[in-house]
Amino acid sequence: MLKDGEKGAVLQRDKETYAIVPHLPLGMITPDQLRKIADVAEKFDAAALKITSAARIAIIGLREGDVDLAWQELGMDPGAAVGMCVRSIKACPGTSVCRLGQQDALELGRDLDEKYHGYKVPSKFKIGVSGCPNQCAESTIKDLGFIGRKNGWTVVVGGNAASKPRLAEKLASDLSTEQALHVADKIFAYYRENGKKGERLGKFIDRTGFDAFKYSVLS
Repeated sequence: MLKDGEKGAVLQRDKETYAIVPHLPLGMITPDQLRKIADVAEKFDAAALKITSAARIAIIGLREGDVDLAWQELGMDPGAAVGMCVRSIKACPGTSVCRLGQQDALELGRDLDEKYHGYKVPSKFKIGVSGCPNQCAESTIKDLGFIGRKNGWTVVVGGNAASKPRLAEKLASDLSTEQALHVADKIFAYYRENGKKGERLGKFIDRTGFDAFKYSVLS
């Protein structure tokens, strides 16, 4: 039996079959990738396809012996779906196509994905990038969130929608994309060095104090 997350496979409720989740950065997918996922699901008699809350497509109900073959057929990397790491980043269309977008969420999201998807941290970690204050990427319930406004990015930290929900707190505002990425780098460095195992970013901030956290990552 595969360990949870081994080979990108997640054991299902029946304790016999697995789901695999290809990495689709920011939920963007080409027609060829979409056909390939459908073809693999049919070839290996998957029980279902599920669009996840992180805008991924899970192939559910694969037999253990088919997991390697399915990945070979897909030719895609696994999405970070389990473990203490940065999960798939959620981003709205931003200024790329949305008439309400105020900042380019896909550009910032892509940069974050390339650098941090699967990155090891003390606990699971979710990022949301919203191109306007409507927050279609649910930025204020993510560990690290970005909200596009007219004058730049607002960065919020410490949110989650877990069993004890916590809204993120505003860390900085009116940042350029370059500045927002620099703040993200500082947050990850400080959290990795000082966070306890299994401690979500919000709990870490509550333990250390928001003012101390803000000073450490912005100074």
